[in-house]
Amino acid sequence: MNDRQWMRKTLRLAEKGWGTTSPNPMVGAIVVKDDCLVGSGWHRKAGDKHAEVVALEDAGEQARGATLYVNLEPCCTRGRTPACTDAIIASGIKRVVAASLDPNPEHNGRGADLLRANGIEVVVGIESDKAESLNEAFFCWIQHGRPYVILKMAMTIDGKIATKNGESQWISCPASRNRAQKLRRWADAVMVGAETVRRDDPELTVRHPWNWARQPVRIVASRSGDLGDSPRVLGDGKAATQVVSFRSREECLEIFNGLGNRDITAVLVEGGGELAGEMLSFGVVDKIVLFVAPRILGGRESRAVIGGPNPEELIGKEVADIKIGRSGDDIVITGYLSDVHRLRN
Repeated sequence: MNDRQWMRKTLRLAEKGWGTTSPNPMVGAIVVKDDCLVGSGWHRKAGDKHAEVVALEDAGEQARGATLYVNLEPCCTRGRTPACTDAIIASGIKRVVAASLDPNPEHNGRGADLLRANGIEVVVGIESDKAESLNEAFFCWIQHGRPYVILKMAMTIDGKIATKNGESQWISCPASRNRAQKLRRWADAVMVGAETVRRDDPELTVRHPWNWARQPVRIVASRSGDLGDSPRVLGDGKAATQVVSFRSREECLEIFNGLGNRDITAVLVEGGGELAGEMLSFGVVDKIVLFVAPRILGGRESRAVIGGPNPEELIGKEVADIKIGRSGDDIVITGYLSDVHRLRN
């Protein structure tokens, strides 16, 4: 196997930390000697051993003279755990291959330089795009101090999310709903508008698996404070809930900066259409995930996937790096409205 193949294996290991490592990144590491895997590990949760240390412990003496693959530059400062560079140097590793540098200014390039200064060959950039995509929320939070924002919506093929009277269950298919649950596991917070709470009374929790311990904070945007009679988000005790109000981009960013200060690295916005329109108009959405069901609802008063004021020019928001795939019977579209997660920016 070559470096690229080993790195892809490393990234698959890192994905095992999906939804459990925040505010730390998802990191996997493997130790390879004579083209054989001799050690592996991944970071399981903040405060636990880093992936590199787990992999080196798994390899034991076989780490001497071997190559370490890791999807993020090893840290060189002590935090909740000792610096990974110390463990790598002590292990006798002769070569380190990292997918990307760490965006943290305390580590960015310094870990790699320290390893080189101790006679270890360091290669950076193998599968960097995949590594950045995996930890896009962490990269954004570290570099900008605010959470990464994904807008996730389910709609019909003609862009509707509900009938005139608000009926919306279920537009998306079971496979899409499972993918939405995976996004909730990834998110530190889930955000909806007050109308969604009044109409649907959602729990906004991770339900699959049923025993998921790290529930996202529930954020409800409401200018009036009216969430209806005894909504579950305020009374079920299943997760923390915060009610927020904003009328401008500046006020919205102030709220997100406050969330970032609380180690919330990722926010999943789930609608409705008016909140989606407002967030897009304020320019605070970084990525979109749209599940498109193969049905046409019709109706001039059916609710549109994106609300807000009527535009006067045919300009709109440009979406980059669009990917189109299948999710069961649905089409899933992803794309980016910002590049804040990219290390090179």
